[in-house]
Amino acid sequence: MTMEIRVPQLPESVADATLVAWRKQPGEAVSRDENLADLETDKVVLEVPAPAAGVIKEFKVAQGATVKSGDLLAIFEPGAAAAKTAPAASVAAVAAAPAPSAAKSGAAEKLSPAVRRAVEESGVDPAAVSGSGRDGRLTKGDVLAEASKQKSAPAAALAAAKVAAKASAVAAPPGPRAEQRVPMTRLRQRIAERLVQAQHSAALLTTFNEVDLTAVNELRARHKDRFEKQHGVKLGFMSFFVKASIEALRKFPVMNAAVDGTDITYHEFYDIGVAVSTDRGLVVPVLRNAENMSFADIERQINDFGTRARAGGLALEELQGGTFTITNGGVFGSMLSTPIVNAPQSAILGMHKTQDRPVVVNGAIVARPMMYLAVSYDHRIIDGREAVQFLVAIKDCLEDPGRMLIGI
Repeated sequence: MTMEIRVPQLPESVADATLVAWRKQPGEAVSRDENLADLETDKVVLEVPAPAAGVIKEFKVAQGATVKSGDLLAIFEPGAAAAKTAPAASVAAVAAAPAPSAAKSGAAEKLSPAVRRAVEESGVDPAAVSGSGRDGRLTKGDVLAEASKQKSAPAAALAAAKVAAKASAVAAPPGPRAEQRVPMTRLRQRIAERLVQAQHSAALLTTFNEVDLTAVNELRARHKDRFEKQHGVKLGFMSFFVKASIEALRKFPVMNAAVDGTDITYHEFYDIGVAVSTDRGLVVPVLRNAENMSFADIERQINDFGTRARAGGLALEELQGGTFTITNGGVFGSMLSTPIVNAPQSAILGMHKTQDRPVVVNGAIVARPMMYLAVSYDHRIIDGREAVQFLVAIKDCLEDPGRMLIGI
């Protein structure tokens, strides 16, 4: 008996979705809970799991189509073997193909859905990769590392080919110029809409300062090995900036507020959004009640957000409801920028590249690791005095991290 595969119930704030990719083809055997298709909303990518082991018999929706909750996507036959419904050419190809080794089949069966998806997208042979997980299991990181290694191998040949092509292009007459036109992803459309809305609905202003990260660097160097051994995660910079931001927000609560009509909503909790860049665009997952999190909790959660964001695995509720946002353009080399407030929030902190610069300390010129900080804010409710003092409070916490421990 066949079954209908339908669009799952979309989140309340999401009207429709785009079927961006079929992960399985008609006649191809699938396991229970294996991903059949990716549905892209304006915020997250949702997976459509197989209800049982079997095969897809027929697609009812083409890739790229817009769908709503409950729409019919495909006809599914549980328990069917791949050869039963596959086209004749596919059956012949399957019959002619050499049987996989027992070792490779066993490895494939042990792959988690996330690892299996990484294998499918990268083309990496799981049997050729040594697993670093428990009992030698493959992790997603193992697959991505192998894919990166394979990509880097032909890099020199590709560079040489580009040089040769450029040389020949100089001598050859110019040919027709090509261009490509592609539609924005739903996430990119949403980002564009929200950024324009923020520019039009708020009175945005940015103020700057710089921070000497010598004390943070020394603290990290002194404790990073023990920290990682004890907590299983590296001690990065983001936990310091999250903690410093919370201390500054406590002193200047309007920076953690939001405009609601003619009212100001003051949040007495600190849900800190951390911007994460992905191939699909920028997303901002939220650290809930970050004031109650330890340095290790923050680092662990941010690492998890980054991994799942790039795999399209964040839940919609993880992207909603932040009260303040931190974005780090420094990881891409940015020296200075004016970040745009993530509405309906009223302020956003921009981090930038740390670079040794000459500064005057106690009358002497010395080299120090310096970072420019920027805070953009809604001038409708935040005065320049508050914004500047807020940024100075962050600077003070980072230049003397002990302040965060004793609350001064």
